[in-house]
Amino acid sequence: MSNPDLMYDEAIALKDKGNLPAAVEKLHEIEVIAPTHSLTQSALAIMQQKLGKFDEAIAHAKKVVELNPNDSFSQSQLSVIYQRCGRIPEAEDALARSRTMTAGGGCGSGGCGHH
Repeated sequence: MSNPDLMYDEAIALKDKGNLPAAVEKLHEIEVIAPTHSLTQSALAIMQQKLGKFDEAIAHAKKVVELNPNDSFSQSQLSVIYQRCGRIPEAEDALARSRTMTAGGGCGSGGCGHH
C-alpha cells in the first residue's frame, strides 16, 4: 500500500509548482486509500475553494471537523472556507463554535460536544 504522508508531500509539491489540478488529483488518490487522513481533507478544502469548486471545498472542510470534532482550528478553517465560498451565515456559525471551544479550553464549556 502507498504511504499517505509521502503522497501528501507529493501533492503539496505539485501545488507549490502551480499545478493545483494535479495536486487535487493526488489528494483524491490519498482519499481513496486513507479517507481519514485529516491533512488531505484539509488541503482538499483549500484547493477546491481556490479552484472555485465551493460545494466540494465545504464538504472537505466539514470532513475535517468530523475527523477532529474537538479541534477549534478545524472549526476556524470551516468558517474561512464558508466565508470564501460566500456563505456568510454558515461562516459565522462555524466561527462562533470555534470561539466557544477556544474560550472553554476545548472542553468544559460545551466545546467537546457534551451538553
